[in-house]
Amino acid sequence: MATFSVVIPAYNEEDGIGEIMQRVLATREKLREVGFDELELIVVDDGSKDRTAELVRAQPGVILVQHARNSGYGAALKTGFAAASGEWIGFLDADGTYPPEYFPALLQAAQQQRADLVIGSRMAGAESQMPLMRRIGNLIFARLVNLISASNITDSASGMRVFKKSILSQLYPLPDGLNLTPVMSTRALHENLKMVEAPIPYSERIGRSKLSVVRDGMRFGQSIVWTALNYNPARPFGLIGMVSFAVAALIGLGLIWVRLQGVQTVSPLGAFALFSALVLAVGGVMLIALGFSFNYFVALFHKTPVRQGLWGKPLFNVRWEHHFGWAGLVVLLIGIGFAVGSLTAALMGATLMQLWLYFLSSAVFSLMGLQLLVAWLQMQTLEALRIREDLAASDLLGKETMKPVAAGPVSVRSERLQPQP
Repeated sequence: MATFSVVIPAYNEEDGIGEIMQRVLATREKLREVGFDELELIVVDDGSKDRTAELVRAQPGVILVQHARNSGYGAALKTGFAAASGEWIGFLDADGTYPPEYFPALLQAAQQQRADLVIGSRMAGAESQMPLMRRIGNLIFARLVNLISASNITDSASGMRVFKKSILSQLYPLPDGLNLTPVMSTRALHENLKMVEAPIPYSERIGRSKLSVVRDGMRFGQSIVWTALNYNPARPFGLIGMVSFAVAALIGLGLIWVRLQGVQTVSPLGAFALFSALVLAVGGVMLIALGFSFNYFVALFHKTPVRQGLWGKPLFNVRWEHHFGWAGLVVLLIGIGFAVGSLTAALMGATLMQLWLYFLSSAVFSLMGLQLLVAWLQMQTLEALRIREDLAASDLLGKETMKPVAAGPVSVRSERLQPQP
């Protein structure tokens, strides 16, 4: 028999907890239709000061788990996950905003699409009474997750979802606060878990909201970015670097066009644009190289090969960072070429007004080339260290799994067992 566990975190929710428990318990028949014979409802009272725990205790068929003090939304959910016995776990808020009647639909979507996690999306077209500011915030969070994870989801922060209990080891660690849901979404995407969405309606809250739009919004955004940096730093760093380098290139093309018109002097605004282009160009390449280098640090820490990159996966089956070495050498040689040419022209009598753009070009190309070369050397070293760690671990595991099969006074034969995954 398959069991579905539902976890409800509750903190001072006496106004709505009774109704939401009854609505969850009323889904039993629909759950049986999608293959779940047992429903386990767990309410985690997160140090409430009102009658929440008393009301839960009075409801038959509900498991009550209590925190001695308020530990946070995420902490309450994790306590519930640990107590759950079901193969699948679902959760939703105690305030009546999410419809438990849609749990069977979420589980059915998981079965049909062979998903590991299904999010009940409030932004996918179903009727919603979500306040405008919260709707805007959720749109921003979803776009941020999509941008830095190369994905396409509509509601990364939804507080109603179902998932296989077996994937918790891949989703952890999760935070103790309200930012658990966007962090879970971001981790699931980077762990290559199959995550899908199903539309759900959203209702007005019963009781007072505990969400601060500004404070918690900033925490959500920060959590999404930091989680992504733990998996694929090349994407956020690389995207910023590419924008920086593109702006520098546009400024550079503008300066070249002005120069071709015969203008030799530089106005104060032109000088500002000039040095902005220098900083943006060098900074852009530095950020791109830094992001790819950080990916190798992440791979070394997790003891896995680099799985992702600037585009979320190899573009055209090419690992672009593998070409940083020769690309850096070429760019450096271009910079040296500008330097040699400028020096030769200066010795032949060219003026500073004629040569300043070439001096600047020499500096920019030389610095970018050096940055690419250093990043390539760093990545080669980190990759070698990771491979060395893997080989050492494999050898140690092999020695531990050597099993004697036959022994005698003349010869000893042994069989190496395959390491278990």
